[in-house]
Amino acid sequence: MVLRNLCITGCEMQAVLFHVRIRSSLLTAVLFWLATTAAAAQTLTVAAASDLQTALPAIAARFEKETGHKATLTFGSSGNFVTQIENGAPFDVFLSADIDYPRRLERAGLTEPDTVYQYATGHIVLWTRNDSGIDLRAGLRVLTTANVRKVAIANPRHAPYGRAAVAALRHEQLYERVRGKFVLGENISQAAQFVQSGNAQVGILALSLALAPALKAVGTYVAIPESFYPPIDQAAVVLAMSKQKAIARQFIDFLKKPENVSVLESYGFAPPRAAGR
Repeated sequence: MVLRNLCITGCEMQAVLFHVRIRSSLLTAVLFWLATTAAAAQTLTVAAASDLQTALPAIAARFEKETGHKATLTFGSSGNFVTQIENGAPFDVFLSADIDYPRRLERAGLTEPDTVYQYATGHIVLWTRNDSGIDLRAGLRVLTTANVRKVAIANPRHAPYGRAAVAALRHEQLYERVRGKFVLGENISQAAQFVQSGNAQVGILALSLALAPALKAVGTYVAIPESFYPPIDQAAVVLAMSKQKAIARQFIDFLKKPENVSVLESYGFAPPRAAGR
């Protein structure tokens, strides 16, 4: 009887050990699958200038489709992003509306070496609602008329498009006459919202936003001559704090593909200026 009980106990122990080994193998397989899945589809965090909010999502969707890596986009003013990055914000890639910001981060050692890439040149326009009754054909001088009570621009302290607007007004010697009418947006997107909603009669906006469906459907614009303001050279860079630098570099390279350059051009961005221009 004792021997029989010992046999049963031994058999039961073997069965227990067998199940433990099976469960251990399954757990190992699950952990391996989770690890490989995470490695295969990592998510980039991209800080992007507000003028890209219509063009960039299409490029990011292509990037995910072709590489399996998702890019989470956060839009805002370039200057504010720089301050956040300098204070440790965990972005992988920065797309600025002003190449000087990535270069500033580069000098501070906050970027990956040799990753600054000028992806486009931006332009500014005068924009108004179709029902405003304002004729933009007079150009910037229309801003001095009595029926233009408020002029929306991006805050020039940290938004490159705001600085371009100020430069254009100074070029035409209109700044002092118009500055009292300013409604400042935190970024160029918010400036567009002010004039789209009617809180301002005219806005000095990015061409890329004027061509976006929301504004194109309800308003009209005229271009401000490029000679009136310094070039809006826009650049991207991989940030040193990124935990997935290889994928971040892949995203920068993806921006250089002809089909993605074409997407930017369709929203009014010009190709990068040649060196020395």
